[in-house]
Amino acid sequence: MSKMDNLTPKEIVSYLDKYVIGQDDAKKTIAVALRNRYRRMQLNADMQQDVTPKNILMIGSTGVGKTEIARRLAKMMNLPFIKVEASKYTEVGFVGRDVESMIRDLAATSMQIVRESENKKNKEKIENYIENKIIEKLLPPLPSGASEQKKSEYDASFVRMQEKFLKGELDHLKIKIEVPNNPQLPEEGLPPQMIQVQESIVKVLGGMGKKGPEKEVSVKDAKKILEAEASEELLDEETLKVIALEKVEKGGIVFLDEIDKVAVSENSQGRQDPSKEGVQRDLLPIVEGSTVHTKLGMVKTDHILFIAAGAFHVSKPSDLMPELQGRFPLRVELDSLDEETLYRILTEPNNSLIKQYEALLKVEDVELIFDESALRAIANYSLQANEKTEDIGARRLHTVMEKILEEISFSADEHSGEKILVDEALVKEKIGAVVEDEDTTRYIL
Repeated sequence: MSKMDNLTPKEIVSYLDKYVIGQDDAKKTIAVALRNRYRRMQLNADMQQDVTPKNILMIGSTGVGKTEIARRLAKMMNLPFIKVEASKYTEVGFVGRDVESMIRDLAATSMQIVRESENKKNKEKIENYIENKIIEKLLPPLPSGASEQKKSEYDASFVRMQEKFLKGELDHLKIKIEVPNNPQLPEEGLPPQMIQVQESIVKVLGGMGKKGPEKEVSVKDAKKILEAEASEELLDEETLKVIALEKVEKGGIVFLDEIDKVAVSENSQGRQDPSKEGVQRDLLPIVEGSTVHTKLGMVKTDHILFIAAGAFHVSKPSDLMPELQGRFPLRVELDSLDEETLYRILTEPNNSLIKQYEALLKVEDVELIFDESALRAIANYSLQANEKTEDIGARRLHTVMEKILEEISFSADEHSGEKILVDEALVKEKIGAVVEDEDTTRYIL
């Protein structure tokens, strides 16, 4: 088990603090839920079965950090994680994606994580495999019965070739290698049984993963192509599947966004979209615990953690089916963003917008300098724009920043080697009048 699998709640919150400003309640709730996954794994087998995940429902307007928390969790945890949108699913019988496909996607993510992990462990073996394959193409082996002198000369040539290979001096040469077939994968939205049939046909006719015709490619490209072949040759696929299956069942996390879009509010006239309630009914067994067919085999969803999120502007959590509500016992409400929070989002995170724009323009050798008063003004105008039109939270900062720096970005190549100051006057000039007029704010910001 890696260190990332058993972070303490404080360590999880500390990591999220680097990227998400505020929303302490949401961070703590998620941190405890993740820590409980680790705690459960330390219990005896009987007790483990009884301890089910406490799924979380996050409630908050768009742009307040729900998705960012999910995105950062995905990067932080070495666990299978997917973010899906509830509104993309349809009830069984309707054209579209069925809810079980999220578990199949999660299983695929788990396999990818395990494969990457095993590739890192076997990095040296994989590199040696690639090196030997390419050198054999450039320097064919000696025929059997060759003289000792020929063998000695061959060995010396092989060593010289190895040195050149490691320095990248052979990258431009062309060699012929067998390129794997890329059979057509099953289409999304098909029933699981149909997907199984398609996969079986592909394996029989298409030779899934089998080598295809020889093609002439550069040594540089051959390295990438042979990497997949090396992984397949050196790693046991069935063992990987067993590890990935255990990982997805014991540590999988599904972030279910836009859950409010499948709620049926009392105000909706005649339930305009009957499939919404159907999606909820289809979600229920998955969240409660069922078995789903995937490429890894049958995946039990009993201990997968579900984090649902929604703005709930039109509907409210109580508009969800009572049974589904009961499967999300932990509720956390995210705060709306005030001017101070917008200012902190602009400046504090490791990936703040200010740092991003400074780095982007540094590519053109332009040094961008933001005055403190300019940053305060950007936060203020963003808040005003949110209040006058739709409140899109921190995403408004992106629009405002882009509008302010549009001209500077456009003509950056003309200012190479210069320092450009972004002060309050420039901010006011670019967006002051726009924000003050509600109509132009609606269309421009």
